[in-house]
Amino acid sequence: MGGDAFDGWQHRVDAVWQDRGLSDDERVIRIDALAGELGEDHPVALFERAGARDSAGHETEAEPLYRRAIERGLDDARRTRATIQLASTIRNLGKVDEALELLEAERLRGSTALRDELAAFTALTLVSAGEPVRAASVALSALAPHLTLYTRSVSGYAAELVDD
Repeated sequence: MGGDAFDGWQHRVDAVWQDRGLSDDERVIRIDALAGELGEDHPVALFERAGARDSAGHETEAEPLYRRAIERGLDDARRTRATIQLASTIRNLGKVDEALELLEAERLRGSTALRDELAAFTALTLVSAGEPVRAASVALSALAPHLTLYTRSVSGYAAELVDD
């Protein structure tokens, strides 16, 4: 599927996500139908199918789809989204250490896509790992650049939280 056709496909997928009248199961069915147009191994189709299941609370079904989407290759922004969503899913499934590893590896890839979102889910995962002080440091470090005042102070305090 070429550029304009793919954009049209993505627009239809986005419309399904925005339709608040759909039940979770109806959303999964519609996303699956649209994903079928790209083929079962297309990374974006896998990503959308995973997200629909994840949103519906079917994390165990979403996990392998996220993994396949990442393995098959996604553009930078979708890869970061898929990694965040996979990490959140496996955190909910009790795989907290692996979730932290995935988030840290994505951070180290150096992508600027969704940097703050990556920090937010890292902080949540650190809380789940029993490291609330480190979580606060990550969250405050991400927040500091957005403050109109006290950016330097908040950045410094965030660093002090984890200094030994």
